[in-house]
Amino acid sequence: MALPLPQRGGKRKGAGRKLPPGRKPRVSHKARPHFDRPAAVLVTLRVADYVWNLRSGRSFRLLEQCLADALGRFGLRIIHFAVMGNHIHLIVEADSNDSLSRGMQGLSIRIAKALNRLMDRSGTVFSDHFHSRILKTPTELVNAIAYVLDNHEHHFGPGGEIDRFSSAALTPGRREQVLARPHGWLLRSGWRRAHTIPG
Repeated sequence: MALPLPQRGGKRKGAGRKLPPGRKPRVSHKARPHFDRPAAVLVTLRVADYVWNLRSGRSFRLLEQCLADALGRFGLRIIHFAVMGNHIHLIVEADSNDSLSRGMQGLSIRIAKALNRLMDRSGTVFSDHFHSRILKTPTELVNAIAYVLDNHEHHFGPGGEIDRFSSAALTPGRREQVLARPHGWLLRSGWRRAHTIPG
């Protein structure tokens, strides 16, 4: 006769990390796609509600320096960026899915430490894991770059001006200090094969 003995482990209803009341996860925690050659990726980092405005001069200077300090580390190369009030958009190139994970983890730690020093506090800075989407075609890539560099118009209205909180506003000398040169075909020259190239 089978006895209903208590067991540990396995799938249980209600198990797992709990989120604050009323909050839904923004980013899926499923395994990210595997790749083992340079790939272009659209990445978004979102900070918690209590973090100061990222588009203030003092916050942005720290963020830009963090990007410069992370230049090319772990096989992750930042190609473009745009800083919004509570999130950061990046176009990056990663040598592999491991490079993407390790590089973004290192960059996130850098940014968190810098912002916590600025705010004179400690603890979590980002509201969730980074969101990422691999850009596989020239058209996907150029549309993603246009989305990142023009994202300020989506949030603050059209103005026709270059966003000074983005990589588009970097001077030539500073651009080389903050942004990396891509290695893969798509970011080096493949983007020219896009069906349409946004202005």
